[in-house]
Amino acid sequence: MEKGKLYLVPTPVGNLEDITLRALSVLKSVDVIYAEDTRTSSVLLKKYGISTHMESYHKFNEHKRTDSICGKILDGQNAALITDAGSPGISDPGFLVTRACIENGIEVEALPGATAFVPALTMSGLPSDRFCFEGFIPQKKGRQTRIREVAENPVTSIIYESPYRLLKLLESLKEFAGGLRRAAVCREISKIHSECRRGTLHELVSWFTEVEPKGEIVVILEGKENGKDEEKDLGKDEFLEKRDGKLRRKEKKGEI
Repeated sequence: MEKGKLYLVPTPVGNLEDITLRALSVLKSVDVIYAEDTRTSSVLLKKYGISTHMESYHKFNEHKRTDSICGKILDGQNAALITDAGSPGISDPGFLVTRACIENGIEVEALPGATAFVPALTMSGLPSDRFCFEGFIPQKKGRQTRIREVAENPVTSIIYESPYRLLKLLESLKEFAGGLRRAAVCREISKIHSECRRGTLHELVSWFTEVEPKGEIVVILEGKENGKDEEKDLGKDEFLEKRDGKLRRKEKKGEI
């Protein structure tokens, strides 16, 4: 019997119209769709008239279900894996079953499509030629160490965060990176209330101290550069005075 195939299918992170025509075709044609939350995914499938059988595959059962999924695909079934939003395997279930399929000689195909961090990065206004995707920072053990490492990273960092922990994250980043490091907080990407707030960490901490954040959030942090942490030692006013003095001297020399 010929083996089936596993398709990794991205689903919209906000607007349901962001799904691709090919993704819809795959979801209609496979024998079974494995979904992170069948209730959430049923809204998408119903909108596009897709009646393919669905089964659950999420972080609480993925270890238990991976072998049975591989077995069904080896028996000839074609399967699609989707999550509540975005691309399977990007801070969502997908890695375990993908690895198991590869180890069993099953073809895996990942469709291009929606993911939250790409639009957040491109509209942040921060360098996008090199970046590091951090996903979710650990909530407890190792959190401070990881944040310190992110602050020292010379390239742009991308972090997923809950609205309930956003202010705490920004305060920690400010502590280790300095208040003048630039960042952007993008939330509810592709949804009605989508917003991207840009500024220094000092400005963002002040804003979100007054304004309660809501929705799914992506934080984009500028990479560390020489002199970026001077504010810690000099104090904000002295740092700004020193920085502005350098700019004035360069302007006189015709360097800027």
